[in-house]
Amino acid sequence: MKATIRSIAECVGQVVTLEGWLYNSRITKKVAFLQVRDGTGIIQVIVGAADVAEDVFELARSLTQETSVRVTGLVNADPRSPIGYELRLSGLEVIARPAQEFPISPKEHGSDFLLNNRHLWLRSKRPHAILSIRAEVIRAIRDYFDDRGFTLVDAPIFTPNACEGTSTLFEVPYFDQTAYLSQSGQLYMEAAAMAFGKVYCFGPTFRAEKSKTRRHLTEFWMVEPEVAFLDLEGDMDLAEDFLCFVVQRVVERRRAELELLGRDVSVLEKVQKPFPRISHEAAVQMIREEGLEIDDRDDFGGEHETVLSKRYDRPILVHRYPAEVKAFYLKKDPEQPDRALCVDVLAPEGYGEIIG
Repeated sequence: MKATIRSIAECVGQVVTLEGWLYNSRITKKVAFLQVRDGTGIIQVIVGAADVAEDVFELARSLTQETSVRVTGLVNADPRSPIGYELRLSGLEVIARPAQEFPISPKEHGSDFLLNNRHLWLRSKRPHAILSIRAEVIRAIRDYFDDRGFTLVDAPIFTPNACEGTSTLFEVPYFDQTAYLSQSGQLYMEAAAMAFGKVYCFGPTFRAEKSKTRRHLTEFWMVEPEVAFLDLEGDMDLAEDFLCFVVQRVVERRRAELELLGRDVSVLEKVQKPFPRISHEAAVQMIREEGLEIDDRDDFGGEHETVLSKRYDRPILVHRYPAEVKAFYLKKDPEQPDRALCVDVLAPEGYGEIIG
């Protein structure tokens, strides 16, 4: 029976066949311990000299890292195993051997070396975990909006105008005209919301920002929902509910990957409703209490967001910024016409703005 490592718990006591690659191995005179990965996980395959023919045992001993193999054996429960199971081999087939020695070993490598071999580095545990978590985040985002009646509308990547300021535009020759890589699908979603009521776009955006910090990326993916007839309180409710859903889904389904990366999952488990809701005016006072200077009507910089977010163990919602520091399309507060009806969500631990 063909199986995957992810589903191996359902196969205890059965003989299964796995297809994958040799991740690592340890060889003794009487036993070969093979770590085989198949893209869904890693399992230890035990090859006993007394359990298989001599040529099979010698074949197992000859395998090099990243050899493509087909292994057949009995699935046993093993509490000592990281995944709780192992495979006792009865059959081994080599599908393909590497043409040259695999350059990435279990030892530590420098970042330049790993980036130069990134297509191979993806097979290692950490980048594999990162991409698995990213895929789960994307799946959770789509599920959240799709299950709540939002219509996905794809905004164009080439656009004739700016949405977030002209200083961070990537200019692209477009036949006999000038186009730009999209900074945001915001304006397109505002138009689409008038047709569908609830819409969202989700895709790559581009900012020509030179700063080499964790807050600045030239390319990143952004989800942008728009809802007709939703007031500021409803907007904050949506942001709060959305973040809780995504975080809880990822913790539930990708705990092992998060722990592999050294993430304290208990911090993520604290992301529960309700989130603190703070006016811009109150936030300014908090920033001053932390010893930083800021004018009453300033927007927040990175250091301001950091000190605010470190005061709480969950995201916070800062609302009603001065109208002059926010985009033209934001509605003014009728009770405070110099304030915009807007909200930014700041992540805890100093990470700063994640919704805005």
